Amino acid sequence: MAEKTIPLLPCPSIQPVVDFYTALGFETTYLQKSPYAYAVVERGPVELQFFGMKQYDPAASYSGCYVLTDDVDALYATFRAGLKAAYGKVPRRGLPRIGPLKDMSYGVRQFLMTDPAGNSIRVGQQLSEDQSHRPAPKETFARALHIADLFVDSKEDLAGAAKVIDRALALEDERPTPAQHLRLLVLRGDIAQRQGEDEHAERLLERAAGIDIDDAAREGLGEEEREAVRDALARLDELRS
Repeated sequence: MAEKTIPLLPCPSIQPVVDFYTALGFETTYLQKSPYAYAVVERGPVELQFFGMKQYDPAASYSGCYVLTDDVDALYATFRAGLKAAYGKVPRRGLPRIGPLKDMSYGVRQFLMTDPAGNSIRVGQQLSEDQSHRPAPKETFARALHIADLFVDSKEDLAGAAKVIDRALALEDERPTPAQHLRLLVLRGDIAQRQGEDEHAERLLERAAGIDIDDAAREGLGEEEREAVRDALARLDELRS
């Protein structure tokens, strides 16, 4: 027998959820309004089912699922384009929203998106056979980036990540490398923007844009670090647009 697991996710209203997944390229294969609201959306082998709960609060949601793909970069680009066409812009905060694409310390490259019902859909591509969390680095700023990345785009604890970064940036007896400084400022600016602190975010992102990482500095980075810097620069351009 072949088994299949299908996530069953709550929502206060079916239609906004169906519209969201339609923008992502999903097909609505079942839609029921009574005796209770229910919908099924499918995109290739991915199937999600939704049931209506009138008293459900999307802001307090903790439900979600993980979708694995073999080309997360292409899917990310497709989803962003679909959301921009449907909503007039790529939604980065509030509901719905889509987060940045980045390599995580547990061997996947992923992004998080949250639908209008508050369901968190994680989409990732396996980069390593080892799916365990990597040990946190001992070096101060590498450790801060490691922990903050996990808090922001895995645990979704924005306040916790902000405290980690602010503590690192406030140090006077140690200084990050230009690459570390860029990544810390971009991530902190991203957090501030998601929290609605637009003026603070603008100041942080201006500081990040002023950091020059020349070719020589890039050559001194490992492959993972170079990829992280590329992702940070791409996110910086997006956040400032």
